[in-house]
Amino acid sequence: MTSRTTAAAMIVAAALVNIAFAVLGAVFDYPDVLGHPPAEVLATFGAAEVTVAGWFAVLALGAALQAPIAIGVGRLSDARAMRWAVPVGIAAAVVQVIGLLRWPLLVPGWAAAAAGGDPSAVDSFATANRVLGTIVGETGGYVLTAGWTALVLVALGGRFAGRAFTVLGAVAAALILLGVLSPLDFPLVDLANFAGYVLWSVWLVVFAGILLIRARRQTSSSARVRATSTS
Repeated sequence: MTSRTTAAAMIVAAALVNIAFAVLGAVFDYPDVLGHPPAEVLATFGAAEVTVAGWFAVLALGAALQAPIAIGVGRLSDARAMRWAVPVGIAAAVVQVIGLLRWPLLVPGWAAAAAGGDPSAVDSFATANRVLGTIVGETGGYVLTAGWTALVLVALGGRFAGRAFTVLGAVAAALILLGVLSPLDFPLVDLANFAGYVLWSVWLVVFAGILLIRARRQTSSSARVRATSTS
């Protein structure tokens, strides 16, 4: 993972996640649909199964890119915080992918069984939502994504890209972490968590831009050194 490939992964991840989230909101009323009765969610899913399952796969792909991003960012510093950040970032990708892939891999079968009158399919779906969705994918994802962001900021320090970059990342991480309170139905928690992910996407794209600028400067500097040595 060079600086350029890391930057590309950041931009692609931010684009995939936000586009997929927007489309799922339009065609599946996601994530609000999760507050509906499980049988109703399965029926809604079944009405647009191919589209919904496909976009959840795209969302999972965007989340999976956090693993190579964590590896690439890990090469920017040898600080202890960064050594922790790499496995935390990979773990964040893993738990989110596990949570999201239940939609294209498991839910189609439950939706078909529920449509055929099998009540156990609804129970299985509800259990998967609690375990794979709320506990693993969401809560695990919130904690690990926020933790990775904080560790990266600590490792890089304010000199890497200035105070605004650090503040943006810190605020995004704090708002994402608030998502762990979502099951308690505190007011505005879900909105704050959503805002956190939007800010985090912006921070990721800004991060990518910084990496590309630094890579260009290093290339130009190397070219000047080679030109000087051969003159």
